[in-house]
Amino acid sequence: NYGINSILYQRGVYPPDMFTRVEKYGLGVLMTTERQLQDYLDLVLSQLKAWLEAKEVHQVVLVISSVDTKETLERWEFNVQTDEKLTHESKPKHKDLKEIQSGIRDIIRQIVASVTYLPILETACAFDLLIYTSKNSGVPKQWAESSPLMIEDSETVRLKSFSTSVHTVDTAVTYKTSFDI
Repeated sequence: NYGINSILYQRGVYPPDMFTRVEKYGLGVLMTTERQLQDYLDLVLSQLKAWLEAKEVHQVVLVISSVDTKETLERWEFNVQTDEKLTHESKPKHKDLKEIQSGIRDIIRQIVASVTYLPILETACAFDLLIYTSKNSGVPKQWAESSPLMIEDSETVRLKSFSTSVHTVDTAVTYKTSFDI
């Protein structure tokens, strides 16, 4: 949730006055104050949490696209590897909470720093969240399948990865290098 809000704020998908600063992981993080956006994120993230706990998530992608042309401009990819040896009965490997929070903090810092190298988004933008799951995962009725929304003429920057006691998350941002908008 904090990473998604940071991306939406830093990339200007929503205006700055729709965010408020909160302390999390030892950082000041900007979170949306827009009720509809909060409700949407709560709905998606609660389903994501259920899938993560069931070890069914492979990738989460935040896609930023042009409102006018629908062209994909950025793909923020969070690739999830799960420790498959763990079962519901087994105990996960111990990972210090401070170490996990430090990894998350590093990712948020890199998201904030991304504005220094990513192209300025000079068009009105929208976002979508794509969640790649196992083929046998149950999908809520109100959800729909989507194309991967890939980007032609793009570059990818790998960000730091972090791990919990169950998951390792590798992060990258792919962005359009030429704009014809």
